[in-house]
Amino acid sequence: MPFLPTSSVRIQPYFGYRNRERLHIIARALRSRVGEFERRGRWRAAKTMLSQFASHEVAELPVELEIARPGRESHRHQGLTDKEGFVHFDIRLDPERDYADDPQWETVVFHWKNGAKAQSIDGHVLAPGTATGLAVISDIDDTIIETGITGNFRAVLRNWRRLLVEMPEERILVPGADVFYNALGGGEVLAKRETHVGERQPATHRPFFYVSSSPWNLFSYLVTYIRERGLPLGPIMLRDWGFNRATFGSSSHGAHKRAAIEDILATYPEFKFALIGDDSQGDLTAFGKIAVDNPESVRAVFIRKVGDAMSPKELAAKQALEAAGIPLWLGDDYATGHGFLAATGLLADEEATAIVETVEKTEAKSS
Repeated sequence: MPFLPTSSVRIQPYFGYRNRERLHIIARALRSRVGEFERRGRWRAAKTMLSQFASHEVAELPVELEIARPGRESHRHQGLTDKEGFVHFDIRLDPERDYADDPQWETVVFHWKNGAKAQSIDGHVLAPGTATGLAVISDIDDTIIETGITGNFRAVLRNWRRLLVEMPEERILVPGADVFYNALGGGEVLAKRETHVGERQPATHRPFFYVSSSPWNLFSYLVTYIRERGLPLGPIMLRDWGFNRATFGSSSHGAHKRAAIEDILATYPEFKFALIGDDSQGDLTAFGKIAVDNPESVRAVFIRKVGDAMSPKELAAKQALEAAGIPLWLGDDYATGHGFLAATGLLADEEATAIVETVEKTEAKSS
């Protein structure tokens, strides 16, 4: 049943990313209000959160994406929203297009029409640059934010009060995540201001990407949370919660994360990646498989333990990582993870070449 079918159509841009030859960005056409996640009473909070889910997606809406190089003529690319309101742009770029050394956010602009009235909104694309050889791919669920808002549909139902009435500033940060993440990548630096197509802003000194099983409806909420906690900001890959076997429930979250991570690895073959997750949704098994299949792309795996004993699949993943010589950190405290960063050279500005052979040696040095 459609909600708010008479509201004006707005475009919700999601963070994109690019390399020298390809630019990828997604947006969604919705009839709903923009979420303002401020503490102004429980009823207002619940109303704000419900509006993020009670949205009417707009299908078959023509959308244009405008991109430009600084000081150069801009170009527009045509798109059309699908039945869920998403429009995907995967654009081949001129190989001669300039590519900065340091990580940067580049501004693009989405154009569409409400009736006869032209509308536009800025979007942002991460260009990681060439100054660093290390990037980070991080889970969100129980890795940087206490579970309840993220996860599958049943988890959301179990934590309905937390989801509906707690604003981002009220959410509990996983202890030590701010220090750990800022040591690895630096804080968020994307300014919240109007920009112009082709304009560039600095990004964190190490590129960050986030993957989560949560729905796209929570994108703005999660961006607000990351900003307010001072965590590194980067593209966030969420998923569509359609009412079908392929996308609904817990069975598809692993496939979604794997597909998102593999696309990032393929986009940046020149980078080494640190994968960061937790053991509440099978990240050790999923990340371990990705790392073993792509040893040339994965520098280390970090798993924050929130559960009990490891399952047979997790034990097998741990053994496979050890056999492949890929460092693995397993711990429940980011303070020891900080020591692991230092011991593996991942904390330094210049990438170290020596990597410890086992997690046990790393933990002994950091204790």
